[in-house]
Amino acid sequence: MTSSHQDPLTEAFRALLKEEAYSSQAEIVEVLQQQGFHTMNQSKVSRMLSKLGAVRARNGKEEMVYCLPPELAMPSARSSLKQLVLDVEHNDMMIIVRTTPGAAQLIARLLDSVGKKEGVLGTIAGDDTIFIAPVDIKTIDFTLERIRELFENN
Repeated sequence: MTSSHQDPLTEAFRALLKEEAYSSQAEIVEVLQQQGFHTMNQSKVSRMLSKLGAVRARNGKEEMVYCLPPELAMPSARSSLKQLVLDVEHNDMMIIVRTTPGAAQLIARLLDSVGKKEGVLGTIAGDDTIFIAPVDIKTIDFTLERIRELFENN
């Protein structure tokens, strides 16, 4: 076993995602089967997408396609995170984080990991928007500042 190289399936899968041309798992299955990965099926594709952290985002043609997420090492690469987070605001009940397309679930995963000590009760993420329920709306300003600090370059 060589640990320095990925297996051929993972390499082929990454190459397909980098093309940003496939909008369904069925399309990915078909292409991988054409490339000789005959045992590939939709459940295996789904697991690979999850394993690689693939997201659905708009490509240059404004089509929703599967692609690899921007590379980031959570939570230490604050400069990378700052590039993904566009805005953080609240309405006295909930905090809203707007991200670049496809980045909301990655950022929400980070916010869920910081959790209650930073005032985050939980998150709901779409493609480019995260709704954050604060632990207590009376301390929402504290929570907002803690979230903003996560995405600033100090």
